Amino acid sequence: MTSVHIVPALLQAIDPNNTPVTGGPFFWFTVLKMLVIFTIYMVGVAMLTLAERKISAWIQDRHGPNRVGKGWLQPAADGLKNFMKEETMPEGVNKPLFVLAPVLSFLPALTAWCVIPFGAPIATRWGRVDLVVADLPVGFLFILAVTSLGVYGIVLAGWSSNNKYALLGGLRSSAQMVSYEISMGMSTIPVLLLAGNVTLNSIINQQAWGGWNVVNLTVAFFVFIVAAFAETNRLPFDLPEAESELIAGYHTEYSAMKFSLFFIAEYASMVTASALMATLFFGGWDVPFTAHDNIGPYSGWLSLLSIGIFLAKILFFLFLFMWVRWTLPRFRYDQLMSLGWKVLLPTILVYIVLIAAVMLGLSAAGIDAAEHGIMYCAILGSINVALIIILFAILDRGRIISPAYGRMQPREIEKLRRLDRRRRAASEVAG
Repeated sequence: MTSVHIVPALLQAIDPNNTPVTGGPFFWFTVLKMLVIFTIYMVGVAMLTLAERKISAWIQDRHGPNRVGKGWLQPAADGLKNFMKEETMPEGVNKPLFVLAPVLSFLPALTAWCVIPFGAPIATRWGRVDLVVADLPVGFLFILAVTSLGVYGIVLAGWSSNNKYALLGGLRSSAQMVSYEISMGMSTIPVLLLAGNVTLNSIINQQAWGGWNVVNLTVAFFVFIVAAFAETNRLPFDLPEAESELIAGYHTEYSAMKFSLFFIAEYASMVTASALMATLFFGGWDVPFTAHDNIGPYSGWLSLLSIGIFLAKILFFLFLFMWVRWTLPRFRYDQLMSLGWKVLLPTILVYIVLIAAVMLGLSAAGIDAAEHGIMYCAILGSINVALIIILFAILDRGRIISPAYGRMQPREIEKLRRLDRRRRAASEVAG
């Protein structure tokens, strides 16, 4: 155990209110946390559909929904409409899998929230209550395992629909998720190297003492956020449901609530991905400029403030998801796969080796993250700035990571333009 974890552990042992709640109170507090998380999660996902429409209207200089309750009740109207619509069952579908697919798509995103800490602990007369439904010692690995199951719902939806467009959308989604899931998992290895643990609370505490990982591990954050866009099937990576090519992709044959459940699953995945980015790279629920939220003594007001900070970070990333959707064009499918296998994966593999070597060098030089937090963060941040300049300004130069990038060289493009001008001139002379 490193000194990053020893210091908080010793300080927590001094606090008499630090004993975790056990027995019957633990059970009832867990049930209460489950009900609160589920209620806020479902209401929040419903309101995100309204936020998506309002943000797109703002970007396109429109009003957006403004009729039902001045727009605020539009999600309720949409939900009522989907409940009242007729359930269609196309001929030739595999009925059990056809019905099961939307549920399999939604449940993993919701289940992942069980291990995500959303606030500082609360001291009660029964003991300390951690604001996480299940504080698993392998919580981060649990998230990677559970969220990877979401692809099964999409693949089953495409196959069981007995529709060629739905099948192509399901195949695209499976290939896309497998490709980017590897890069997403690899991008979290530097985070685990710095934290020395796979529990999410340990990762948050490490950032409280050693600086946010978005500064320490900027390249890993970039790879993670690109992979998160691909994992959630959001633009510019929404190839599985490309309307211009596949009608609606894997949910072409779905209607009513089964259809809307896929959209609920998409927004739920966005919330989960945003919470993960906030936890792994932006300090999670940690309240800046104080250590009481990490080591005690705990207070209800500080816990409420930590929850508010965590929600603000999640809302920022949700806005980023929506902003990108209504700003960037869609990638071609070959660009999508090429970016995942030829750019992101080699980049993060080299980055893991480099960060591990830097950490070994700093350890050999006697520079510890706990004792020299500012210096440690400054060194890692400087290295990441240099790597970002190398990646984007020198290697990429706006060609590889760009939806408009083509395989042709500028000379070939200019040659075709000259040929086109000659043909136009010849046709004008002949005319």
